[in-house]
Amino acid sequence: MPTVAEQLRHAREAQHLDVYQVAEVTKIKTDHIRALESGDFNAFTAPVYIRGFVRTYARCLKLDEAQIMAHLDAELAQTDKFSEPPPLTGPHGGVLDWLMLQLSRVTWQTVVLIVACLLVSVLVFAWSRSRRGPPPDPLKNLGPGLYQPAAKPAGEILPLHTNAP
Repeated sequence: MPTVAEQLRHAREAQHLDVYQVAEVTKIKTDHIRALESGDFNAFTAPVYIRGFVRTYARCLKLDEAQIMAHLDAELAQTDKFSEPPPLTGPHGGVLDWLMLQLSRVTWQTVVLIVACLLVSVLVFAWSRSRRGPPPDPLKNLGPGLYQPAAKPAGEILPLHTNAP
């Protein structure tokens, strides 16, 4: 039984098409068409590209897509690189990745609710502070004149400034 690559190449040659004509019709790069016809699946990064290109190529050549795709799946299962589908997630990240994931799960309703609660808390705190009145004046019981501490400080005491001429 011929491989998928051989089936595609023979069908193209039977219709007297060259690679450039197929590339123009299918919008597949000529490098990819050559890789498909040579069976070089390592030129592709994921099996989804191979399946899509083969399906488009087979449709262009009017081949039986279901049969070609079944043969392709059998061939891909025998390769090391494409025997299993690639993982959908990359390697697990660190703390920053976890934090960003958690933030992405937060809904806007939750954020608005939290901000509203914080705003109400700040307003209630400010209102309760204003109800008490101003804080007591620590210098209320200080008499007129210069303040003299109870113990005599070491050193000189400077004279008071007067506005006398």
